[in-house]
Amino acid sequence: SGASRGGGWGVAASPSDPSGRSRGAGTSGTSGTSGAPGGFGPAGTPQDARPGGSGSSGGGGGKRRLTMFLAGVVGAAVVVAAAFFLTSGGDENAADDRPSTPATSAGSDPDLPPGVECSGNSCTGKDAEVMGCSGELVQTTDSVTVGTTQVEVRYSETCGAAWARITAAAQGDEVRVSVGKTKQAATVETVGDTTAYTPMVAVKDAGDATACVTLAAGEEGCTQ
Repeated sequence: SGASRGGGWGVAASPSDPSGRSRGAGTSGTSGTSGAPGGFGPAGTPQDARPGGSGSSGGGGGKRRLTMFLAGVVGAAVVVAAAFFLTSGGDENAADDRPSTPATSAGSDPDLPPGVECSGNSCTGKDAEVMGCSGELVQTTDSVTVGTTQVEVRYSETCGAAWARITAAAQGDEVRVSVGKTKQAATVETVGDTTAYTPMVAVKDAGDATACVTLAAGEEGCTQ
């Protein structure tokens, strides 16, 4: 079998070295020290032991890490500042967006009963029914009959106002109320209507109000 192995390679097999390594023919035994293939020379040096370049590469990586760290710090500061600005600005915007409390109207009195919308001067020129001054809050303080038409002074102490009303009237009849130089008037305009009343005038004492009527026929009369 030894001959056949030798014949396969063309070289006779060398006896084994006591250390267990085979000795090659000729000068191949020294190839390990001369760097030939199969030896133990510098060719076996690990590739990680590269001189020169690795040191400069490490320095560049450190600079990049420092730059990235500083950029991160600056970015975080910008985010915090932006968040603070948006938060404080949002509060101001929220305050601006809040609906303002409506101001109390000139004629509104918080002590008035529910449904009453005016008092005193704020009632002048207003409709008594619309302002909630009629119904149980009104009384007739004076009246007079002219022909078949009755004219009355209507007074609401709650509203501090008076107005004039005519009943059993006809189309074209006119009714007026006056307190000093302040006057209001109304006319029966529609056929079939028999009642009309004036807008209100402010008054503290019902006795200061005068109601008058002028009939379509020309006859007239007043409560005072």
